[in-house]
Amino acid sequence: MSDDVVIAGVGMHPFGRFPELSLKDLARVASIRALVDAGIGVKDVQAAYAANAMGGLLQGQEMVRGQTVLREIGIDRIPVVNVENACAGGSSALAQAVLTVRAGAADVVLAVGFEKMFVAELARTLDALESAADLDVVRGLGIQFTAIYAMRLRRLIAEGTLSMDDIVEVSVKSHANGALNPYAQHRKEVTAEQVRGARPIADPLTLLMCSSICDGAAAAVVARRGALETAGRPTVRVVASQGASGFTARPEGETTLSTLCARKAYDESGWGPADVDVAEVHDAMAPAELLYAEHLGFCPPGGVSEFFRSGATRLDGSLPMNPSGGLSSRGHPVGATGLAQIAELVWQLRGEAGPRQVARPRVALAQNSGGWLEGESAAGNVHILERTEAWD
Repeated sequence: MSDDVVIAGVGMHPFGRFPELSLKDLARVASIRALVDAGIGVKDVQAAYAANAMGGLLQGQEMVRGQTVLREIGIDRIPVVNVENACAGGSSALAQAVLTVRAGAADVVLAVGFEKMFVAELARTLDALESAADLDVVRGLGIQFTAIYAMRLRRLIAEGTLSMDDIVEVSVKSHANGALNPYAQHRKEVTAEQVRGARPIADPLTLLMCSSICDGAAAAVVARRGALETAGRPTVRVVASQGASGFTARPEGETTLSTLCARKAYDESGWGPADVDVAEVHDAMAPAELLYAEHLGFCPPGGVSEFFRSGATRLDGSLPMNPSGGLSSRGHPVGATGLAQIAELVWQLRGEAGPRQVARPRVALAQNSGGWLEGESAAGNVHILERTEAWD
């Protein structure tokens, strides 16, 4: 049953540029912080899932990345499974950890994601990112994820669903949230004028709307409810964990991958979008938050502009989205991103998010997607978490 699984601890290494640190350094900090947060030691971990996307291409470490980073902190002699699922790797590692506990195969499982994207040659990182798509389709076209997001946004602007003001203002909001996050890569507020005037990347996207190359790590301890002491803190349980692979959409059109995952998660939890109090979504380009608001059912089709302009997605709104700052501000070290979302939502549900804390959330949703096929993301996951105790 879904209420048998809890997130007992979370931890992060700050996101940013860390030329002196290795994959092992980044993963060690996040993992140990998650274990300490859960009140356990390395020998209490019974299985681990390790997410990394580009360590083979950028650091030359293939096949056993999880074993190499976890052995450094004394996690060995247990099953360690490597997860490579593009930008959805972190949430995929979490999904596997949840499944392992639900199945009764282990009581305490660590999920960790880590990535080091800054290397001597920028071109190597860009080539690695391109490989997250079906190369039979995109090789040689020079298409990166920025162009894909840009085409989606341009269509909505042409239809009148969104305006340029909307995609500028959502970027301003994301950076304002990130400025409050000590783990964020970019901790500086920006103005609408700065966003509009930033270097063009892919029309209508400018530099300040886009996530940047980033190093970082995040981790979560997943446990059977009751297996660990709670130390008097609020319990955060996993009420839904759903994922799917990408697909080629039918010519006549069909639901998106994120909508598919969300519907499955809502069905599993018995809740709907109206029950969600706070959300972290995969805004590799800040305006993507607007796309996902509709895909996840937070607003009706065609109603995203009105929804956003109402202030609903602000920290003090009815449904705050990306209080962490999102990928464009908090940062997007590919394998770590999905678990960073979970860390943020756990802090929010516990009331530990500091100046970016939203008002008394009970239900939180994380949507993480990655890679690219023909017209759709290659992988996606949606998790729904619940604070089980009432707020004082």
